[in-house]
Amino acid sequence: MTSVKAAPPRLLVLGDSLTAGYGLPRGDGFQARLSAALRAQGIEVSIVDGAVSGDTSAGGLARLDWVLAEGADAAIVELGANDGLRGLNPADMERNLVAILDRLAAKHVKVLLSGMYPPSNFGPDYRRDYRAVFDRLGQRPGIIYDSFFLEGVALVPSLIQPDGLHPNAEGVARIVARLLPVVTRLLAEVRPS
Repeated sequence: MTSVKAAPPRLLVLGDSLTAGYGLPRGDGFQARLSAALRAQGIEVSIVDGAVSGDTSAGGLARLDWVLAEGADAAIVELGANDGLRGLNPADMERNLVAILDRLAAKHVKVLLSGMYPPSNFGPDYRRDYRAVFDRLGQRPGIIYDSFFLEGVALVPSLIQPDGLHPNAEGVARIVARLLPVVTRLLAEVRPS
């Protein structure tokens, strides 16, 4: 009797330039590094690339159905950095992220939500309102919450590209190393098909 090997889980990465690997060779970007790190742990995964440089939460929502067309078992949602850079209304960002999380929940996709901080130039009220969005959404049932995608990297010049915004290859490696246990936990919640 021949056993059929189950297909690896499909992990959607719905994000912006931080997960699209902006300014880096393909093999040094977040998705390639994450896939390699998981493989090194004996975890095979099929990554669905839903990351577009420059994307806002509205852009992520607009293309969600398209990137989900072939299905996903789990998702990393990393959106909001560009909303903050552009000073967009945090209430609009929250509506977009809620719609994304609701659609993923309706399709039984397990979610890791990774938060962001806005630049300080829009003032303390904006910063507070913006951060509160992620902290609220991180409390939703069934969500695994990572409070800051660039934790340990954002304020370290040697880990950031010359633009002052995007992680360099070493920065990406640090992000992947920090998130690997969290992503492993996310994938463990996926039921084998």
